[in-house]
Amino acid sequence: MPIALLLALGAALQDPGPEAAALARQAAALAQDAETAAEVGAEVGVVAEADAGALDPDVEVDGDGDADAPPRAAGPVDTLPGAATLPAVAAGRITQMMFDDGAAAGVGEVWVWTPPSYGRDPRARYPVLYVHDGQNLFDPAFADAGQAWGIDEAITRLAARGDLREWIVVGIRSPRERWRALFPEKLYDFLPAARQRALAEPRGALVGDAYLGWMVERLKPYIDRRYPTHAGPENTAVMGAALGGLTSLYAVAEYPHVFGQGAALSARFALPDADTGPADPVGDIVAAWDAYLDSTHIDPQRNALYLDHGTAPAGEAAGYHAAFAAMMRKGGWPARHFESRRFTGAAPDVQSWRERIDIPLAFLDRYDP
Repeated sequence: MPIALLLALGAALQDPGPEAAALARQAAALAQDAETAAEVGAEVGVVAEADAGALDPDVEVDGDGDADAPPRAAGPVDTLPGAATLPAVAAGRITQMMFDDGAAAGVGEVWVWTPPSYGRDPRARYPVLYVHDGQNLFDPAFADAGQAWGIDEAITRLAARGDLREWIVVGIRSPRERWRALFPEKLYDFLPAARQRALAEPRGALVGDAYLGWMVERLKPYIDRRYPTHAGPENTAVMGAALGGLTSLYAVAEYPHVFGQGAALSARFALPDADTGPADPVGDIVAAWDAYLDSTHIDPQRNALYLDHGTAPAGEAAGYHAAFAAMMRKGGWPARHFESRRFTGAAPDVQSWRERIDIPLAFLDRYDP
């Protein structure tokens, strides 16, 4: 076990306060991970942590440096000597994790944000929100376009005024080949043959199922083991924007017993061949979604989906969103479990998503106070 966690465990034994108790639980959980990993025997992951207000670009990471230690598989439980650059957050704590087993889907780097109250009450448990393109969530310095969603700020603000529970946020860095990993893989099978042929990527090149499988079978179990979470679907949500929004809808459809609700901001329904492929792309794509959803176990009475779009530029997404919303309502989705919003003048960009992030967050929180 890393030295820092041994010290934390020792401190907790001497001081029964809530923060010390939380550290003790974390130390115990990581120790259990290490024991489980020793039995399985796979590669080592990396964890780095920092608190808001105490961030340094060269954050020192503890490690025991034991070259003879058995390989570990239960999660990124070891920290290695060296430095880690972490996103700055307005409040709460940020943790970086490096998983070694997401190569098939091109993923591995994850940031976990815990809210300001984390560790104060040893009895507290938290809902969890998984978000795609996690580098864009917290710190503009990490974001692709130099702007961040500010999701840590939004949750802290909403919770402080009593409009939202505090959530743990798990941000997953964009896959190396984003379109191949985030496109809903099984949707391909429901597209007309002519549209399948017009796509740049053949069916066999898509890895969306591997991406979601890694989230469900690897990432989520580790998060639920390490953190005090409410692990059921009613307290587990997934969110993304553009193509990440599309795969958020897909995640709920594929795993409705895992992700109880999902949010898709500016979901990118249009396929790359929309301008060059067969006619009526809106009709083809919405019909494919209709047939695909009918093949899944998603439940309009148990699951919940949020969808939105802006009208700029020139309302290019409006046709897709309107048709998708009509299809959902026809399929029996009640208003309390399906919401579709249009934002006049909003573009499909981070600034627009930042401005309206409060709305999907409130929708996703079934127990919003």
